[in-house]
Amino acid sequence: MIPLINSLAVRAADAPAIKPSVALGTPLLLTIAVAGVALLLLMIIRFKIQAFVALLAVSILVAVAAQIPLADVFTVVANGVGGTMGKVALLIALGAVLGRMIEVSGGVQSLANHFTEKLGAKRVAVALTAVGFLVAIPVFFEVGIIVLVPIVYAFAKIAKLHPIKFGLPMAGIMLSIHVAVPPHPGIVAGAGVMGADIGLIAMISLIICVPLGFLSYWVASIMNRKDYELLPGVRDQIEEFGSDSLVRVGHDGPGASAVAPPRPGLIMFLIAAPIVQILLGTAGTLLINKKDYWYGVASFVGNPFFALLVAVALAFFLLAVRRQWSLKETGEIFEGALPPIASILMVVAAGGVFGGVLQVSGIGAALSQTLDSLGVPIILLGFIISLALRAAQGSATVAIVTTTGLLSAAVAQGGYTPAQIAVIVIAIGFGGLGLSHVTDAGFWVVVRYYGLTVSDGLKTWTVLTTILGVAGFLLSYVAWILVGGLAH
Repeated sequence: MIPLINSLAVRAADAPAIKPSVALGTPLLLTIAVAGVALLLLMIIRFKIQAFVALLAVSILVAVAAQIPLADVFTVVANGVGGTMGKVALLIALGAVLGRMIEVSGGVQSLANHFTEKLGAKRVAVALTAVGFLVAIPVFFEVGIIVLVPIVYAFAKIAKLHPIKFGLPMAGIMLSIHVAVPPHPGIVAGAGVMGADIGLIAMISLIICVPLGFLSYWVASIMNRKDYELLPGVRDQIEEFGSDSLVRVGHDGPGASAVAPPRPGLIMFLIAAPIVQILLGTAGTLLINKKDYWYGVASFVGNPFFALLVAVALAFFLLAVRRQWSLKETGEIFEGALPPIASILMVVAAGGVFGGVLQVSGIGAALSQTLDSLGVPIILLGFIISLALRAAQGSATVAIVTTTGLLSAAVAQGGYTPAQIAVIVIAIGFGGLGLSHVTDAGFWVVVRYYGLTVSDGLKTWTVLTTILGVAGFLLSYVAWILVGGLAH
């Protein structure tokens, strides 16, 4: 098994002798946990406090309330930040750089043009759904939507249809991949907190997302039988588009001097290369004896850090060098990929602190014992908590990080196999997919760029994401049953 993320920085078994000064009972510990989550939501929703600050403040308050010795509170905080960031920061950063290079090169437009040509004008929605599936792997959801908007507008003008007819199924599968497939931050952070294997998560979640792509297209096609109001501002933008907008470099910054987008085969290769490398390494570590030299080779080659580093190097030579970008331009592109993820990394770090506090305080163990007594499957509980947090505060990343923090001790003490832990994290990820509404920034991106009213956005986008989230969980549960059977 690829030892990418072996444990949370602060596990009850590994932490230095940091214990609550007084042994608190299970009911009181669980009350502290519930109050902590309620306070977190109040700070984010009511007082609009940034999620990083809210998570960090609540973590400290929970630590004090659970009577962790005051001298040790910030030791737990530091361990939580260092352990979690050390495992996921590089992965998220490399993924952002790769996605930025593909975006700036015009590769997204190249893929869209290729698929629409191959499938024909009558299957534009199918083509864009396929494009969305591929683009969403390295590119953040909001960025992918914005980059693909010119293609959606152009086809909407040619066909004289509402852009939602083409954009809705594409956006649905893009968000599904964003919450469940590495290297996106929510699922990577969840893996870090849970100690899950990134290779297994990538393998299982990609398999699950394939039928979700078909489901997104089918559900969206049913919704699109109805006509929706097109907001005047978006209607004006669509009227300005001509058919020559189908392929264009969608930026004015570094790399804008490129004459034409790269070939679609090259972009598909760059997207597939790290995934294939990770999956081959994972397969090798499952099949090779741990004492064998080649086990170490497979573990090294399949490590997601190394796989993404290789992909970035390939993108540098195949995009930057071959397209004659200057080193200054390339450096600006690399640097431009990092500021947008800064706030995400801070949320991930604070999520690690929250998980560490819950474990060291004994709250995680209390929750684990309660779950055992109630007989609630942990995979179902994870999905429900994540879905509720997503609906309440909007951020899928915050929902995933908070839920994995709450359940990390229960998973650590549950005797689950690596495959089962991976499936639990994926189910939590799909909880962060559903109920995207007015609290979610992604909801407003879809509504504003596709020209929907808020009411129509709730009827289409919110319903679609919820259906996809529930379907993703059900498929995860099937995987849970399958890996459980293999374990026995």
